[in-house]
Amino acid sequence: YGSVASGKSKEVDILDPTSPYSSSKAAADLIALSYHKTFGLPVMITRSSNNFGPYQHPEKFIPLFITNAIEGKKLPLYGDGKNIRNWIYVEDNCAAVDAVLRKGKPGGIYNIGGRVEVKNRAIADAVIKALKADPGLLVFVKDRPAHDRRYALDSSKAEKLGWRCKYDFKEALAKTVKWYSDNREWWERLKCGMFKSYYKKLYGRRG
Repeated sequence: YGSVASGKSKEVDILDPTSPYSSSKAAADLIALSYHKTFGLPVMITRSSNNFGPYQHPEKFIPLFITNAIEGKKLPLYGDGKNIRNWIYVEDNCAAVDAVLRKGKPGGIYNIGGRVEVKNRAIADAVIKALKADPGLLVFVKDRPAHDRRYALDSSKAEKLGWRCKYDFKEALAKTVKWYSDNREWWERLKCGMFKSYYKKLYGRRG
């Protein structure tokens, strides 16, 4: 849907992707729906807000900050840190997808969003506090191109299928921090080799 200054995006709103990445996702939706309209394929589309939780690759914002804080490494925050996202715990997202699969209507589109909107800076501060990390690790880096300011989804259509978010954001973030703290062996392997060059390319020139 692109960035929204106020209110929440609904399934009937016009798609307005601002980057090649988001455009590819919008195109995938339209291609899938075209198979439903042309051939009757029982396609259903889910549009989820930002997910987080165990087993997420450490390139992503929340696990990157958690693992970097554990390692005592810098915490690179894009722009001014005031970008807002509607975060949802992965188990809540999976429950919503399951509800759509069981009760959704073919050809239907369903937004899946979390309960709260949180600024990136607030998440960074929460991770630092949870791990008792040095606040000086937080560094602001040059914002990435087409970095949308705010996302917010209206999930009322999915809720009519009987789904509701189960996890409070703070509770889910604490569970996530604990999981990465308890499973260093899993993510340390992922942060070796090619990830190091990818990380340097992504953040090294933005400091």
